[in-house]
Amino acid sequence: MQGTIQPIENIKKKKEEKKKKRSSDPVQAEYEDGVGFIANKEYGQAALSLHNALVGYEKKNHQDGIANASNQLGIVCMKKGEFEKAREHYQRAWDICERFDDDMSLLALSEQFVLIHREAKEYTEAIAFCLSMLDTHHKHNNPDGTVKVMESMAEIYVEQGEKAKAADAYRHIASIHFNYNHKNFARRFEEKAEALEG
Repeated sequence: MQGTIQPIENIKKKKEEKKKKRSSDPVQAEYEDGVGFIANKEYGQAALSLHNALVGYEKKNHQDGIANASNQLGIVCMKKGEFEKAREHYQRAWDICERFDDDMSLLALSEQFVLIHREAKEYTEAIAFCLSMLDTHHKHNNPDGTVKVMESMAEIYVEQGEKAKAADAYRHIASIHFNYNHKNFARRFEEKAEALEG
């Protein structure tokens, strides 16, 4: 099979086109750099860029920017094992999202709070966030989200030593899968429940 070979200049152009253009807004550019540093696991650099972005957003009183930068700083702190700092950043983002009644952002932040509370062995608080997340998933008719939260709850119950509650959570997941005719998944979760009871 014969064909023409693409000139190397065209390949370079394609790669350059794929690169995202840097924002002309220096604060947004700092934020984007920080997010990029997180993706590259350069957490020190990420913290610096995101802190600069946060300060810039605060000067502008840009609430979305403050919430986003705080959330990303929370992620950096989690990656570095600085859970209390992460909690502070997530709380700041939470307060803004709650003020704007942003259910989906609160849902994403709830997942982070569950991780923080689990790390601190604050299981009651972790379960409370899970229950709130279940309400949101129910309101949006999201069985996939419900299953993921129920799995987290089962793991938390196991960590607490409450195997019966974990088994109940796994059985609930199995029933959801069964209702959608996902028999293999349903059976897998039934087996997890049985193993906890056995």
